[in-house]
Amino acid sequence: MKNKSLLPKINLEKEKNKIVNFIKKTLSEQKIQNVVIGMSGGIDSTLSLYLLKEVVPLKNITVTHLYYAEPQFANVKKLLTNLNFPEKNIHLISIKKSVDITSQTLSIDSSNKDRLRKGNLSARMRMIALFDLAKVNKALVLGTENKSENLLGYFTRFGDQASDIEPIEHLYKTQVFELAKYMGIPPDIINQPPSAGLWKNQTDEIELGFTYEEADQVLYLFLEKNMTMNEIEKNRFKNAEKIIKRYEQNKFKHETPYTL
Repeated sequence: MKNKSLLPKINLEKEKNKIVNFIKKTLSEQKIQNVVIGMSGGIDSTLSLYLLKEVVPLKNITVTHLYYAEPQFANVKKLLTNLNFPEKNIHLISIKKSVDITSQTLSIDSSNKDRLRKGNLSARMRMIALFDLAKVNKALVLGTENKSENLLGYFTRFGDQASDIEPIEHLYKTQVFELAKYMGIPPDIINQPPSAGLWKNQTDEIELGFTYEEADQVLYLFLEKNMTMNEIEKNRFKNAEKIIKRYEQNKFKHETPYTL
């Protein structure tokens, strides 16, 4: 879709300052100086790191790239080198052995039939590694989820959704792109297809069946402007029903655990 976005424009300088102050305030209140962040090499984690380094000295940030098959680390390594990031604070960790052993134990099929189960397991293994590093470094885990992923339920509970602080969860994915460009994130990171990296050639938009550009506008109209499905479809959003259905089906992820 190339139409003008219906999302309201954000003031990028104010948005940056708001997030930076939020990170600063949270760390101060928790009396913690160190932060651990998982870097996929994508736009969300890179933007989160750029915002974090406005507040926290690089020596207090631990970056880890957690991969299953092969590391997708070239962009991350180049970025960290350009930032003069301390080598001792960079961890490249394979989760393959732990995922494969646990998959065997749980009888998770290695074929496409159980691909989603294995993807969820991989996301949870990443969470274990991140929180272990946080324990070792007396740090908080910085999450990298955006609003689009959150509303669509496009995350693994107790996996990539687990964190101590979420700096960009209030921004739709298309707004993440805007802020990333504003903050000077390299084009090779901005332009690569969004992916959770849970299996080979996996991309968000192929898996979802619609683009973030369309999803963001549909979710905004449905949730913030209280428009009906018919009204939204009149704006020529052909996947409106699919997007809203996914939102409705995944609301439970925000409601659990159920308690008395």
